[in-house]
Amino acid sequence: MGGEVRKHPTIICRCNDVTIEDVERAIEEGYQDIESLRKRLRIGMGPCQGRTCIPLLVRILARKLGKKPNEIPLPTVRPPIVPIPLKLFLKSKEPGVEGE
Repeated sequence: MGGEVRKHPTIICRCNDVTIEDVERAIEEGYQDIESLRKRLRIGMGPCQGRTCIPLLVRILARKLGKKPNEIPLPTVRPPIVPIPLKLFLKSKEPGVEGE
């Protein structure tokens, strides 16, 4: 090891294991908006749906582009077109009875 200090990567998106280095590299490659970064890195597409990582991504992107965080447009939210009752996803143990 020769006295080297190993630096642990800073994780930005825990759901998809995306580091700050991954984000900065993608920005340098030309992905310079939230939507393109999400598609490139899958950041914000895990179980938390970006609750933690999108605000961090906004701050990193703003810093790298020399902008203020409020100048970075947030990603589009895409909820279902029609709300779906959760009971439709449940399976009944009784034959012939669905979702109850």
